[in-house]
Amino acid sequence: MSGREGGKKKPLKAPKKSSKEVDEDDAAFQQKRKEEQKALDAMKAKAAGKGPLGTGGIKKSTKK
Repeated sequence: MSGREGGKKKPLKAPKKSSKEVDEDDAAFQQKRKEEQKALDAMKAKAAGKGPLGTGGIKKSTKK
């Protein structure tokens, strides 16, 4: 066994991706995803302002 064979082997280089052209359907889909993400971020920000939910629980008596 030679010492050069041990360890990880380098992966082969991946071929460069060709720049694909964006058609109308892809552009519309990307725009829809951006709008959904903005709406989700707005809902997260709105929910973060409120206090914790369901913290009522059973209260133990502290009388001695």
